[in-house]
Amino acid sequence: MPGADIYTTCQAVDAFIEEELRKVYNSKKTKKLERGIAFPCCIGVNHIMGHFSPLKDDSYTINEGDMVKIVCGCHFDGFAANAATTVVAQEAKLAGKKADVIMAAHHAMQAAQRAIQVGSTNSAVTEAIASVCEEYKCNAVEGVLSHKIKKHLIDGNDVIINKECSDQRVEEWEFAPGDIIGLDVYVSSGEGKPKEHEGRTTVFKRELQTVYNLKMKSSRSFFAEMGKRFPTLPFAIRSFNDTTAAKVGVKECLDHDLLLPYPILKEKDGEVVAHFGSTVVCLPRSTGVLAGAIPFDEAKFEPDYSIKNAEVLDSVKKELWKKDNKKKK
Repeated sequence: MPGADIYTTCQAVDAFIEEELRKVYNSKKTKKLERGIAFPCCIGVNHIMGHFSPLKDDSYTINEGDMVKIVCGCHFDGFAANAATTVVAQEAKLAGKKADVIMAAHHAMQAAQRAIQVGSTNSAVTEAIASVCEEYKCNAVEGVLSHKIKKHLIDGNDVIINKECSDQRVEEWEFAPGDIIGLDVYVSSGEGKPKEHEGRTTVFKRELQTVYNLKMKSSRSFFAEMGKRFPTLPFAIRSFNDTTAAKVGVKECLDHDLLLPYPILKEKDGEVVAHFGSTVVCLPRSTGVLAGAIPFDEAKFEPDYSIKNAEVLDSVKKELWKKDNKKKK
C-alpha cells in the first residue's frame, strides 16, 4: 500500500514465515527438523529488478502507483519453496505500459509452468516466455536463470534461461519425473539488460567450498550465527540482531570469498520490471505448482496489447499438463 516502508515489510514477512514454520512438524519426533528462511523477503520497486532487502537506514517508502515485486521463501529440512509476485500500490485499474509488463510477466509464467513436463526441455520454456513477451511488445530480462532445486541447493547446475541471446546460452536438458524447478520470470518495459545498482548489497549466501579463519571477533560471531541459522541458503543482513557487527563480518567474509553476494539489480530509470516466481514439480502424470500459485485478478489491468496468436493463448490458458490414465490390462 502507499506509505508502506520496505524494511518494516520485509521484517514482517520473514517473521510471519518463521512463526508459521513452527506450527507444523512440531511433534516430539519432528520438532527438531531444520527449518527457516530459504530466501529473505526482497521488495523491488519500479525499475529495481531484485535483491532489494534494505537495512532500516537505506529503506524506501512505497508511493501511489509504484510497481512492487515481492520475493520470499522458506524450507523444511533444506527443501526450499520460493515464490514471487508483482502488485501495484493503487486501487484504480492499471493501464498502459505498466499493465502490459505485468500481464506479460503473469502470462509468461503460466506458459512456462505449462511447458515444464516430462520429456520436454528447458529450451521449450524459454521459447514459451519469449512468445508471450512478443505479444505484449515487452522484453524478457537477460541473465535470469531458473534452477533445478535439490536439498540445501536452490541453484542447481540444470537451468532455464529467461531470455536467450547470442552471448547468453545454456545447455539443453530434458525434464524428468521428480524434478523441482525454482521458476523465475522477469519482464521489462525497457531493453531488459540488468545493471548493478549503487545501493548496498545486503543479501548473501555461504560459499561452502571456501575455508578461512576470520581474524576479527565480530566477524567470527557473525559467521557462527550465519552457520547456525543460514548454513546453505541465502539470508539478509537485516535478519541479524546486531547489524553493525554483521556489516563488519560481511566485509571480512567477502574479502576472503566466504560469501556469495546477491547485488541489487536495476533497469534504466523510467522503465518498469515485473517478476513472478514459483516452485514447480514435474511429476510422472502431471505438473504441480508447490509455491507461487497466487490468485491474480486480470480484470484490474487494461494493457495496450493482448495475446492475439491462438497458439500462444493456448499455451497460457490450457490446464497444467496431464497424461491420459491408461487402464491396466
